[in-house]
Amino acid sequence: MKAEQIQALMAGLVVLAAIVAGTVLILSGHDTYIGIGLIVIVAGYLGIDLVPWIPLGRNQKRKPPPG
Repeated sequence: MKAEQIQALMAGLVVLAAIVAGTVLILSGHDTYIGIGLIVIVAGYLGIDLVPWIPLGRNQKRKPPPG
C-alpha cells in the first residue's frame, strides 16, 4: 500500500470510530450532548452538508483562480 492509501484508511477508521462512539453515547443516554457534538464535528470535518446551501468542512466549492 502507498502512503496516501494508508493515510486515507487511517482517517476512515478514525471517522468510523468517532461516529460509532457518538452513536453509542446517544443511544445509551449518557453524555448525549457530547455524542451529538462528536458527530457534528466529524460531519463538519468531512464536509457533509447538513443543508445544501451551507457547505461545511473541507469539501467547499472554490472558484478557480482567474487567468
